[in-house]
Amino acid sequence: MKSLHQRIGPWLTKYLALPSDVILELPRITMIGQIHVYIENHQGLVTYSETELKLKTKKGFIQILGSSFVLKTMLPEEILLEGTITEVKFLPG
Repeated sequence: MKSLHQRIGPWLTKYLALPSDVILELPRITMIGQIHVYIENHQGLVTYSETELKLKTKKGFIQILGSSFVLKTMLPEEILLEGTITEVKFLPG
């Protein structure tokens, strides 16, 4: 049985014009080319190296692969990564 949040979330998004990423607790990813990625609504850093960034989300993980990664900003629910991004994956939890 679906939880109340899962049933009401889509309704709130549709009828009250609220952002779906906030209501459904989804991550928001903004990329500029292959050099810059900004991720909001994550639940923590799992892995960070010069070639990989992995973040926990409500429904699994986000994995970003590439090279020359530098964390420019890291806040509790936001992260800004710069480098050469070659791949963005959503992994099940």
